[in-house]
Amino acid sequence: MTRVKRGYTSRRRRKKIRLFASTFKGAHSRLTRMTTQQRIRALVSSHQDRSRKKRDFRRLWITRINAVTREDSLFYSYSLFIHNMYKIQLLMNRKILAQIALSNKNCFDMISNKIINQK
Repeated sequence: MTRVKRGYTSRRRRKKIRLFASTFKGAHSRLTRMTTQQRIRALVSSHQDRSRKKRDFRRLWITRINAVTREDSLFYSYSLFIHNMYKIQLLMNRKILAQIALSNKNCFDMISNKIINQK
């Protein structure tokens, strides 16, 4: 039986893993076993952080809306604002409301006055 040398296949697989881990520090980018473990950890973390990013942005939008609704002209809380908004069936998501609150304060005041007057 002929002798089979498996160097090419193994080298190609390790090279692919090393390219992924090339930005890691120290042995994490050089040793094969460690690079595979770090690659798995990195992919798990990136998957978790994609969900976390959505969560963090929603918190940011809620904080911005709450800050604007509690200013001097409105004296209103975020929870009441959202509750009354749903009550009068004014369907706007928090991302758009936060952008309006930052960029165009007069428009946000008009929306909040409409909500306060129609509840």
